[in-house]
Amino acid sequence: MIETIRIGTLKWSHIVRPTDEDLQILKDHYHFHPLDIEDCKSLTNLRPKIDIYDDYYFMILHFPGFDQTDTFVDIKEIKFFWGKDFLISIGKSHWLIKELFNQEKIQSQGGKRLEVGTSDALLYQIIEHVMSDTQVLMDKVDKSVENCGKSLFSRNAEKTIERMSITRKNIILLNTIIKPQLLLFNKLQSGTIKGFAENMEDYWGNIFDFYQKVYDNLEDNAELIKGYSMTFDSLQVNKTNEVMKILTLVSSILLPLTFLASLYGMNIRLPIQDHPSSFIIIAIIMLGIAITMLIYFRIRKWM
Repeated sequence: MIETIRIGTLKWSHIVRPTDEDLQILKDHYHFHPLDIEDCKSLTNLRPKIDIYDDYYFMILHFPGFDQTDTFVDIKEIKFFWGKDFLISIGKSHWLIKELFNQEKIQSQGGKRLEVGTSDALLYQIIEHVMSDTQVLMDKVDKSVENCGKSLFSRNAEKTIERMSITRKNIILLNTIIKPQLLLFNKLQSGTIKGFAENMEDYWGNIFDFYQKVYDNLEDNAELIKGYSMTFDSLQVNKTNEVMKILTLVSSILLPLTFLASLYGMNIRLPIQDHPSSFIIIAIIMLGIAITMLIYFRIRKWM
């Protein structure tokens, strides 16, 4: 279903989960390129891009959002058809842009509208609105990285590994979302790609600066989580080595004692076997061997 509102001379249309009929209407009315229509039919996420035509631009942008469990980052894809006096946004879900559209729809009925005069300014307002949600998400990711650092010395190793794995996965996905769009907005802010309004470079530059800041933050977080992971692995290896060290020392002490006990368990004649205090003598010898080995290990600083 195509919903449309007017903002001055501009027309903003928003479509959630477009049908073939919706896309055919767009094609017949605006004469969009068939390849752009095919991109809108795609059920999988496409790479962010901008296609330039004489009378309109076609842009695909990705924005991050958490899934229903509020644990894993998910990709929200929005497609824009962007002309001189119109803007068409297409999404797969009821998300922030739908909320902004409904909000503007209600305000327009009461005589209040977004203060925009061009389609470029409207597109900027939409992206800026979504950027605020991206910043909230980035704050959560920063907090998650911080928690990973605090849990390094936790006794619950399994929980720590799970937390680090989730955080690393989210950072990698965020990187794949942000990095391709840096180049796109750099072209807009540098004037390589001209919009339909003058003097918009500073506004596109604001978006580019935000994406650059987020990207740099992701790079720092990736280095931190990598360092935390290596530190955690070292700690776990060290704990394992300590356990193996204790087990080895115990085995080393028990080995001669086991040999002595086995020797006197054989059905043959052995020294002091018939002595009335043979058990006490053998026990004292075994205790002496154990104490001697413990002292030796102490001297060698093996324990």
